Amino acid sequence: MLLDDRLRDQIAERLRRFEVHALTAPGLRAAAVAVALIEEGGGAALPGIQAPGHWSRNAALLLTRRSSQLRKHAGQWALPGGQIDGAETPEQAALRELHEEVGLRLGNDAILGRLDDFVTRSGFAITPIVVWAGAARELVPREAEVASIHRIPVTEFLRADAPWLDAIDDSDQPVLRMPVGDTWIAAPTAAFLYQFRELCIEGRVTRVAHFEQPLFARS
Repeated sequence: MLLDDRLRDQIAERLRRFEVHALTAPGLRAAAVAVALIEEGGGAALPGIQAPGHWSRNAALLLTRRSSQLRKHAGQWALPGGQIDGAETPEQAALRELHEEVGLRLGNDAILGRLDDFVTRSGFAITPIVVWAGAARELVPREAEVASIHRIPVTEFLRADAPWLDAIDDSDQPVLRMPVGDTWIAAPTAAFLYQFRELCIEGRVTRVAHFEQPLFARS
């Protein structure tokens, strides 16, 4: 799957026609994440994923592993993002966080649209913003927050065994996980990846806000 104009037009059109479910409530803190489409480059360097031997123009998603030194969610998979500051829009916050966390500066023309909000157990209403990052060959992790940067092929999220749904004792809804290589990613990040796959790639309107997070991701 190439990161080309045809893919960009497909995703932009599907997001334009999508009726976003925004979730707000008193006491929730607003946050945004960037679901950034990027060239695969040298690959994800993860067990179970075959990295190309040369620079690849195949479509990938940009993910990070959070620093082990962080007080919350240390070492977890994440999309670049964070709390919305002041009068920022979710789009502005997502672009700012991309620049702060991985050194990627994009303009407003990179924004393709929104996916559904997801309310976390820790009290955040997160808005995912889909952005077109292109080649973005020069990425620099912000050491205080980001341990590593990964370009994971979009095709990895199309696996027939995804998503994984696990029952949990304290909820009627299952925990959502997305397999990647020989490991997996938990909700809320997994929820955004799954909805991106379903809507932007497969063309299916699929809601994800009801899925649960594993216990370790709730703090």
